[in-house]
Amino acid sequence: MKNLLQKITHIYPSARVVDLSLLMFRISLSLELMVAHGLKKLGVGVAAAEQVPNPLHLPEAFNSLFADAANLVFPVFVIFGLFTRLAVLPILAVTLTGYFVLHWNDALLIKDTPYMYSLCYLFILAVGAGKYSLDSFFHKK
Repeated sequence: MKNLLQKITHIYPSARVVDLSLLMFRISLSLELMVAHGLKKLGVGVAAAEQVPNPLHLPEAFNSLFADAANLVFPVFVIFGLFTRLAVLPILAVTLTGYFVLHWNDALLIKDTPYMYSLCYLFILAVGAGKYSLDSFFHKK
């Protein structure tokens, strides 16, 4: 029991625990983004497709394509850990725009979603995908 307590409270987890945690974090975060926000934009699971806001007044086709890709395509890259840091950038572009431009004056309970997604993807940008990723596999060769 003492050994288990020491492992649980140890402040420096093993590299394996960190890499497994990064894997689970990448997968769960990206799946949640895809299911909760990406599929709605295609009309999956809802009566009508969600209209993509365009707070930066970009061309409508580009704005819609970029938001769809940031919510559906790039999270797949993050899940597999392929070009992870590069794939996070368009996701951050959408979530940070949602926080700082679209929801800046909204109530905290509304703007917390893009804030939390932004924090999580900034963390992945900073630490990378970890050992259990295609980035790590290709880097070893």
